[in-house]
Amino acid sequence: MEPLTRDEALGLLARAGFGRIVFSHHALPAIRPVNHILDGGSIVVRTHEGAALNALVRGAGDQGVVVAYEADEIDPATRTGWSVIATGYATAVTDPAELDRYRVLLRPWVGGRRDHAIRVRPVEVTAYRLVAPPAESRATPEA
Repeated sequence: MEPLTRDEALGLLARAGFGRIVFSHHALPAIRPVNHILDGGSIVVRTHEGAALNALVRGAGDQGVVVAYEADEIDPATRTGWSVIATGYATAVTDPAELDRYRVLLRPWVGGRRDHAIRVRPVEVTAYRLVAPPAESRATPEA
């Protein structure tokens, strides 16, 4: 694994179509697959009215809630790819103009209404490029 810079990591997130958001729900970790966009260094996802994350963020105030966001692209055949984990604070997007903008820029992959948006401001970004192992470690052991 080769570590990547924050800028390289955010570049990969900008190209990625989806990822997983991790948050605390009833004192346990919860993970939801979502599609996202990167906007000004922040990760933006859309949610629906009854979403657990939506309720959590709404009740957190201006500081937001701690979340992690993970996206990756890994080819199991070649054992190559990348992985990015961004940890930071999630807040509700409440400005009507911003919400309208995100409705245009970010089309959810799942059905149903997604009238809310959440912005994750990454504080810590960890990323790795997975490079092919040396040929000798890929070889099948002889019987």
